[in-house]
Amino acid sequence: MNETFGSYSNLIFDKLHNWLIAAIKMTPNFVLAILMFLIFLLLARFTRKISSRLLKRWSETPAIVSLVSSVVFIIFILLGVFISLNILRLDKAVTSLLAGAGIIGLALGFAFQDLTANFISGIFITFRKPFDVGHVIETNGFTGRIDAIRLRSTTMITADGLHVIIPNKDIFQKPIINHSLTPLRRITLTFSIPMSDKLKDAEKIMTNIVTGMKGVVPDKPCAVWFTGIDGSAVKVILSCWVSNKSDDAYERITHELITKVATELKTAALI
Repeated sequence: MNETFGSYSNLIFDKLHNWLIAAIKMTPNFVLAILMFLIFLLLARFTRKISSRLLKRWSETPAIVSLVSSVVFIIFILLGVFISLNILRLDKAVTSLLAGAGIIGLALGFAFQDLTANFISGIFITFRKPFDVGHVIETNGFTGRIDAIRLRSTTMITADGLHVIIPNKDIFQKPIINHSLTPLRRITLTFSIPMSDKLKDAEKIMTNIVTGMKGVVPDKPCAVWFTGIDGSAVKVILSCWVSNKSDDAYERITHELITKVATELKTAALI
């Protein structure tokens, strides 16, 4: 019994002794690994500050600045971890970490496809800038002024005061009409007037209204066309170009144009 206990104690002592010897031999590597990690930690913080300052000069979007600087910080931290593990001769641990990170990344990519798509679309929107904060755009069946552009979604305020949050993936994949980047818009009115022998008079009245209206661009062509006959009525197309500097210019001038045309034609007994 005593001999068995003595053999077990010797085995334990030898094992602990071997571990102690290995720890003493690895002490310089351990100190060097800690020192290397601290160096990369300082480099990561310094690089994050520098990249953040440089990006603020180039981009006015805080989300992009924060994202890029954080990615730079994480890259330096990971480099420090892998180099430290190599110094400790833990090559297998490095390989396992890389394999595990790849598997986790693949799983998260499948699990959060929509989130990833919105995130990437937000990056493209931020860099390509098809619109900016304050622009009036039309997309996905909504029209309004852009209030905020984030990496996952874009917030729009409609004319009714509604806050609409649209995923960036839907904006990136569908057509966008940017009214703020459209200096001129064409107004086209289609209506009918009774058939008579005074069509030339009606044409002259409508042409004078369009050419004399404030807000209509004089350098762009204005036209009055009789396009067809529908029973006892003549189909008319009236078109002109207006400046789009203000948000309500198109609607306001359209309203004024319809009012004046109807009033003048009725006064001339043409409708």
